[in-house]
Amino acid sequence: MLNNKALSNTALNNGAGGTTTGRPRLAAQSRPAGQWALAGVAVTALGGPLALAALYAPGIIAGASSSAGLAMVAAAVVFAIPMWIWLDYARDVSSPGGLYAFTEAAAGRRVAQVQAGLWIISYVLYLLYTTAQVVYDTLPAVLPGEQRYQGVLEVVIPVALAGVMIAGRAAALLVIGVIAVGQLVLAAIVGGLTVANLGFPLSSFGASAPAGSVATASGLTALLYICGSLPFFMGGEATPRQMRRGVVGAYAVTVALIIVAVAPLAVESGFARTPIPGMAVAQAYAGHSMAVTVGIGVVASVGGVMLVEYLALSRLLTALTRWPQRAILAGIGVTMVAFAPVILINPDTIYDDLITPSLFALWLSQLVVFAVYPRFAARRGRRTGPAWVLAAAAVALAGYGLWTTIHTSSI
Repeated sequence: MLNNKALSNTALNNGAGGTTTGRPRLAAQSRPAGQWALAGVAVTALGGPLALAALYAPGIIAGASSSAGLAMVAAAVVFAIPMWIWLDYARDVSSPGGLYAFTEAAAGRRVAQVQAGLWIISYVLYLLYTTAQVVYDTLPAVLPGEQRYQGVLEVVIPVALAGVMIAGRAAALLVIGVIAVGQLVLAAIVGGLTVANLGFPLSSFGASAPAGSVATASGLTALLYICGSLPFFMGGEATPRQMRRGVVGAYAVTVALIIVAVAPLAVESGFARTPIPGMAVAQAYAGHSMAVTVGIGVVASVGGVMLVEYLALSRLLTALTRWPQRAILAGIGVTMVAFAPVILINPDTIYDDLITPSLFALWLSQLVVFAVYPRFAARRGRRTGPAWVLAAAAVALAGYGLWTTIHTSSI
């Protein structure tokens, strides 16, 4: 979700729509999505990989480029902690309520409703403002002539996203899957170009950059993976085994692609200071056509994350309200489309006004999930010592996300 500027029988009975102990079963209102469909959602949710490898992560390591590889590895290790917590919840909690269902299983419905409210605020705002980021920030760096059509695109993009989701789950999963495969291919190409032309320096994995710069780059990059929680809202459409395989596999592939694409920038840090570093690499070593392809892929990567967020939001609202899912999908779509003309009044100001509360609510919602995890472990008869250690580390990361949000908004 981040831009430059994520069961017990009690939970099922309380309305989380989940599954629990014994043989896993799917929520009654959902059909199985399939392992490959879930993998596509997981890949797309994690940034997606092309946006992280070609845009966000290279920009973050600009101040620690000589230790780019080390920063990327450290970020992956740090974020493995919240990923572990989510996966441990998902061993017993399988629900369209996702993080809400996790929290309910640990701390009860009232705390879970607070968590869900914060999460909904965050992602509704994200869906409303991200089109402005794509149209007025990213696309002009890819297609300068696009500026003539920004007003039209600001409206057309939400309409297209809503159309995909309202068309039905099969259509949505197909589009998300195509975006996942496309960006994996392009991210691999960007990584291949950097390695082929800059090498893969082992010095990039050393502590040659200032420790503070490396720590900052690692922490900020770890925050970029937060949308890795989104696939868990498909818990009602996948077994715990499918969820585990899909999420872990997607995370491993994404991390590997980012390390390969970013680590060689230790040799040529100038790429990290360009508007879209992956596009600059493609321009330098494969020509203009490939550069534009990578740039468009980055835009599609961001759009893919929006689709997965739309999907997750619809599942959560279904679990909370029991309203028909098609009505919820239509309601979200109408909200996005209706707000698009409002953005046109002052895109920069509205974007700036919405991103801070969105990110603040996001990190608060995640902090709740992490903070109640030891109680979940205790209820499941697991060792609480490791759970407290993991929770403390994950809460610290969420706290860092909150601090970064406040600090950035005050600059």
